[in-house]
Amino acid sequence: MFRTLFTTAGIGLVSLCFLANCQSSNQAPCEPTPVMVMAPDQEVAQLKEFIESKQIKATADKRGFYYTIQNAGSGAKPTVCSNVSVNYEGHLTDGTRFDSGDDVRFGLNQLIVGWQEGIPLIAPGGRITLYLPPSLAYGDQQQGDIPAHSILVFQIDLLAIH
Repeated sequence: MFRTLFTTAGIGLVSLCFLANCQSSNQAPCEPTPVMVMAPDQEVAQLKEFIESKQIKATADKRGFYYTIQNAGSGAKPTVCSNVSVNYEGHLTDGTRFDSGDDVRFGLNQLIVGWQEGIPLIAPGGRITLYLPPSLAYGDQQQGDIPAHSILVFQIDLLAIH
């Protein structure tokens, strides 16, 4: 599975999985409840400043991230326990793309908190842009071309729930 992810989606998605509480098969079954991690006020303020400076029309989520739904999709929405297929691009706030993938499949509970919380806001066929503060992404850890303490922007198309 990881070989497929590595060759299909690049290093970034593999990093998303390895750094975000991957479950092993000998752990208890996934509970379909939201993670509900809250970003610290300082990170939320920095993210809000970025959103306002770029005049982005985004919705603030009480957990500390922002999002824009371009298309809500239709049907059932995934839960944190769902396996989904997505197309995605990840960017730094300066516009530098650090990762992308097409038709990538994974379990939401294996990824960074921002994805676990953001992707369930849409249904298959939906498109969302997530603006994530560091604590809902990689925090103080540098990941490849992603500097520590980075605000990340992800454009995500939810293709399917499996």
